Amino acid sequence: MILRLLILFVVLFAMLSVHCANLISEDTAQPNPTAGTLFFKKQVFPILKKRCFECHSHESGEINGGLALDSRSGWELGGDSGPAIVPGETKQSLIIETIRYGNVDLQMPPDGKLPESEIILLEKWVAMGAPDPRRTDPVISKKGIDIEAGRKHWAFQPVRVPKVPDVTETNWPLDEIDSFLLAKLELDQLHPADDTNRYTWLRRISLDLTGLPPTPQEIEAFIADSSDDAYARVADRLLDSRAYGERWARHWLDLTGYADQIGTANKVYAEYGWRYRDYLIDAFNSDKPFNQFIREQIAGDLLPGTVEERAAAITATGFLLLDNIEVGESDKMKLVVDVVDQQLIKVGTAFLGMTLGCARCHDHKFDPISQNEYYALAGIFMSTDSTHKVKYGVWSGIRSAQLPETTAQQTERDLKTQKHNKQLTTWIQTRAAIRKKADALEKESDERKKLEAQIPNLNRNIQHAEFFVPTAPRAYAVGDVEKPSDMRITIRGNPHALGEVVPRGFLKVISYSPPNKIPANQSGRLELANWIASPQNPLTARVTVNRIWQKLFGEGLVRSSDYFGLRGESPSHPDLLDFLAHRFVQNGWSQRKLIRSLVLSRAYRMGGTYNPQAVAKDPENRLLWRIAPQRLDAESLRDSLLLVAGTLQPSSGGPALALEYPENVSGLGPNNVNPPSFHLNKYHPGQKSQRTIYLPILRSGAQPAPAELRNLFDFTQPAEIAGQRPITTVPTQALFLMNSSEIKKRAAELAARTATLDGKPIEPSKRIEKLWLLTYSRPISKEEKAETLNFLNSQTDTQSAWTDLCHVLLASNEFLMRL
Repeated sequence: MILRLLILFVVLFAMLSVHCANLISEDTAQPNPTAGTLFFKKQVFPILKKRCFECHSHESGEINGGLALDSRSGWELGGDSGPAIVPGETKQSLIIETIRYGNVDLQMPPDGKLPESEIILLEKWVAMGAPDPRRTDPVISKKGIDIEAGRKHWAFQPVRVPKVPDVTETNWPLDEIDSFLLAKLELDQLHPADDTNRYTWLRRISLDLTGLPPTPQEIEAFIADSSDDAYARVADRLLDSRAYGERWARHWLDLTGYADQIGTANKVYAEYGWRYRDYLIDAFNSDKPFNQFIREQIAGDLLPGTVEERAAAITATGFLLLDNIEVGESDKMKLVVDVVDQQLIKVGTAFLGMTLGCARCHDHKFDPISQNEYYALAGIFMSTDSTHKVKYGVWSGIRSAQLPETTAQQTERDLKTQKHNKQLTTWIQTRAAIRKKADALEKESDERKKLEAQIPNLNRNIQHAEFFVPTAPRAYAVGDVEKPSDMRITIRGNPHALGEVVPRGFLKVISYSPPNKIPANQSGRLELANWIASPQNPLTARVTVNRIWQKLFGEGLVRSSDYFGLRGESPSHPDLLDFLAHRFVQNGWSQRKLIRSLVLSRAYRMGGTYNPQAVAKDPENRLLWRIAPQRLDAESLRDSLLLVAGTLQPSSGGPALALEYPENVSGLGPNNVNPPSFHLNKYHPGQKSQRTIYLPILRSGAQPAPAELRNLFDFTQPAEIAGQRPITTVPTQALFLMNSSEIKKRAAELAARTATLDGKPIEPSKRIEKLWLLTYSRPISKEEKAETLNFLNSQTDTQSAWTDLCHVLLASNEFLMRL
């Protein structure tokens, strides 16, 4: 068995060398600067993000000691103790001294020394000259907040309408987008890569728009379509599919801290959390205008509409609540201000690309945001009802609201209530009958003991049914407090040490027209939402189109996609960024129209061919002279495995946690001092074969099976928010793909799926062709077919050999990559 697998891996690598040379040629043929860049990205950046960003990054809202490590200029300028790194000098670099614990007064991380292997990697990086590709605008230290000076930063200036540049190679652009890219390439005397082949493009767009590879039928239809609108037909089909909303809703969930659990203590379940997830899927599939999307998530409870529109808008405000809220916090004032801080950080990151949390304790150290402006915004959320005390001990709960119902929904609920009450009555009557019958028997008889053994299970079912009585639909949603008011500064973030009162308001540096005045009897969330969603806001459209670009091209035009402040990176194509932002607004804030224009551009059609001349001039591909390969994220990988294995089941949404099963819930008794908790002992029927977005997400511990690969393939944990996931390559990923029972199961299903056609066995040559089209979305080459047939013919256990072959293909680079 081991020998056969080794032979199979050798065969696989031989096959991949023909089709995936572009994936590895970069790493081995680029000059030293690129080698340093790769070392930083693969070895250094993951350490910084994991060990340092919690206290030294704009995303976390913490810049301890004035030192930011999420940008190059951050360690160049350093913090209160000066520059953190002297490139090439490990002994003179403060960061090495601190991680070596060489200074008893300055030891980082403070909760324990780094593993020696990580220290060695950081020392090697510094000794190399600390290569760091993250480019930023120069930052000038400031005293006080100079709004006019701050507005000179590119991101805070109004969006311009740039002229589409002229290009020499006029037959290359398919869209005005292409002209902006080509013009910069021509300035550097570079040429874009040739168009990729149709098979690769179809797999690329299918994975990008739906998170799923194309089916053999879709491949054959596209290859046979020679019409001028063949590419557009594919884009429209994918954008009209439910899978599109399921894919792009997951991107947004990375910015929300979403999970099916409230806080991390006691496994408290988020009973209504799924409604927000389903709202997102529907919002993308209906192409809800992004400015309305903003208004609903910040102030949906304050918006008018039909019954269905009101229910959706109220549900949308779950954006402000579905986060890592520690409802077991005994200091209720601390809980309130911490929730306000979370909401402010989330709104700033998701919609504005700004680190507003940095100004909680003092003026923002880098950006033109004062502490007063933080509390001007915080007062809006302080006037918002988010949490409340519950009956269990010191515990709190997050606010929920009853949703308006249509007549049809009320009728459906009445039927469920009748069915529920009938079942409850049956259990109660059965329990009474058993007790009566048992009481008539002798206490020590065998027969009486058998009857009494049925009682505990009936008790559990009855208690569960009495607790989970059908009610009107509810969703986690905010509302205004009874008496909205301005907030007082909390000195150094301490809610028990209060400073002056700050009137509610907005950020001055990006306010180019007077915002609507906040009514005294309202929180101000609606005015905040309108201010963010205004076409005059210079950040909102830029941040949004940049994130969409990043999802399709791998990197944003601004690579620090969650941070557009002074220490963020400058755009590689500023005119293109503004062109896209302006087009986005002019097209009614339609994400679908923007995505469609991008995937139908010539830029998106490029191949990934390695070009030594381009690498020498632009090793990081900032000018976008090729489409770089990307590894599938955790959800796409698992969903693709299910699809090619033929076992992926559709879903229309609904609860991720099967709370209807008594074995999944405990602590329902009336005298408990802790709230009920859940235990994942049972799933909904067929749920394990549904897309990953519909599976439970936990805050405490690892993510559960059958989607445990989220623990290994860079899933954004729900305690974090991130517009862009890191991509790591570690041995445990390969080991998982080789040894996981889930992967082996998919391989066996794939082997069985390709074994027959219309109930008849498929001869090996045709079976291999089918297998390649399913897994790689392309025809098999002659060399691959010959080598694979030789391998199969050499095996005595044919069935196992086919399963092993499928396993290797599913664990291969070509399956794992979007080329």
